[in-house]
Amino acid sequence: MAKAKRLVKLTFPQKLIKEPVIFTMAMKFNVVPNIRRAKVTETIGEMVLELDGEEKALEQGIAYIKKTGVIVEPIVGDIVE
Repeated sequence: MAKAKRLVKLTFPQKLIKEPVIFTMAMKFNVVPNIRRAKVTETIGEMVLELDGEEKALEQGIAYIKKTGVIVEPIVGDIVE
């Protein structure tokens, strides 16, 4: 299967800010996350991630993140080269 990349914006609700959601997704689905931008306060966390892996693994990883309660939005184009 071919490698794929996705650029996504994640918005974490307060209850998930300290949870290892990204690490768990990376380990469980063999997806490599690259943090492109992040902003975390006491009440909300926002992160732009570049995800690298097999297409099916990316879909499963993104579905897992959504299931935890994190808002996932695709980003078209690149943020920072």
